[in-house]
Amino acid sequence: MKSEQTDNGLIDKAWGLQHNLESRQKRIGKGKYGRVLKMARKPTSEEYNKTSMITGIGILLIGGLGFLVWILSTQIAPMIANFFGNI
Repeated sequence: MKSEQTDNGLIDKAWGLQHNLESRQKRIGKGKYGRVLKMARKPTSEEYNKTSMITGIGILLIGGLGFLVWILSTQIAPMIANFFGNI
């Protein structure tokens, strides 16, 4: 008898969660971002490839800039300091 009550409580919770999800889904198109979500679509493979390429180039440029700063701070700056320290 106790297991039946537990099962009913679990089923009631599941139905409550399902109802909550369905009501949220109905409100998606009516909110602040509803227009954006309605206009959203899956990108074509060409759009995806271009976006991936541009993102990859950006990552490489930022990484290269960071590496350049690291080289300047660890190699070039001490050489300049030694040069001016000997004068």
